[in-house]
Amino acid sequence: MTEEKVEQPNIPVFRMQKIYIKDLSFENPNAPQIFLPQAQEPKVDFNLQLGNKKVDDDHYEVSISITAKVLDQKADDTVMFVVELEHAAIFLLKNIPAEHIQRVLAVDCPLMLFPFTRQVASQLAVDGGFMPFLMEPINFVALYEKAQKQQKDS
Repeated sequence: MTEEKVEQPNIPVFRMQKIYIKDLSFENPNAPQIFLPQAQEPKVDFNLQLGNKKVDDDHYEVSISITAKVLDQKADDTVMFVVELEHAAIFLLKNIPAEHIQRVLAVDCPLMLFPFTRQVASQLAVDGGFMPFLMEPINFVALYEKAQKQQKDS
């Protein structure tokens, strides 16, 4: 007896199909002097932005852009390094109800993409001669809810 594959055309489909770097910059403006101090006290200025755009009927590009400037507080906020990264992925979103699309794009997609973005940034720091740069986890649900609240208040 053979099993028949039953097509269920209205089942929601959500998956990451391709992940890639759109833009990348690593600056180490004070090398080699920045490597001489033995006891550094890093401080991070961090900015994160999310973006998305429709590619076709079922595909969306979602991007995470980060800028992280790491300073040495013990050396008058001397710049240790700067990472600028736009990391993106193409997601297949098929049969997702229209009222859920924005939440999927703002929460679920970044949740899937962020660990890879974090790894790229960490490896850049290591390749630049520093300790791994480990970004804290991001609460994308809270960011989405805050943006929704601000939009309603406007």
